[in-house]
Amino acid sequence: MRTLPALFSIGLAFTIAIASPVLADEKAKPFTDAKEVNLIDLLPPPPANDSAQTKQEIGQLLTIQVTRTPEMEARAKADAEETIFRFADVIDNPKFNRENLPKFSAFFDRVLATEGAVVDPAKDIWKRTRPHLLYPDLIKPAVPLSKSGSYPSGHTTAGTLMGVVLSDMVPEKKPAIMARAWEFGWNRVIGGIHYPSDIEAGRISGIAIAQTIMQHDDYKAAYEAAKAELRQALGLGA
Repeated sequence: MRTLPALFSIGLAFTIAIASPVLADEKAKPFTDAKEVNLIDLLPPPPANDSAQTKQEIGQLLTIQVTRTPEMEARAKADAEETIFRFADVIDNPKFNRENLPKFSAFFDRVLATEGAVVDPAKDIWKRTRPHLLYPDLIKPAVPLSKSGSYPSGHTTAGTLMGVVLSDMVPEKKPAIMARAWEFGWNRVIGGIHYPSDIEAGRISGIAIAQTIMQHDDYKAAYEAAKAELRQALGLGA
């Protein structure tokens, strides 16, 4: 006769075995990828490490580094998290959270997965050296470090993409949402982790991705469900 611990072990192994495929299926699926939105074709290559532009941008970062306030640093650190709920200050509604918006949250998980699917391959090809790695004795970031390619900025791409999509759902607040999206990207410069040209390229990338996925039927279906859930939760009309 099997002992209780042995039965527990078998049950646990069985649970893990049947749960694993489900967890894999729950991973957010991008709406598109780098084959459809090829940033290598869309964007100019980044400035070289020894170029006059890169040196000028390092100068900008050094100026920001000595003038940024603790409040600016804190906001840049908070914006290091890639999530649609960083727009909560603009939406200004207590129901704007993951718990109240499951369809909306799942939809934006896919939006964020799309950013990575498009941007990461371009970063890997260009491999622009981050400011703090190029000048480690000068640049002191105020946000978590990264060793991935600097160009284009993935955070800025994500922020711009989220802003475009969210402003379509809540056009009543479009100017404020897009201003917040622009700030989300620029906070990567405030934090000392990106060059200004990375931000510009990220904004272009975010808009290009948004324009592309908005033509996809699977995007349209998920978008409409997420939009309806959001507007109902916020007490807005259809």
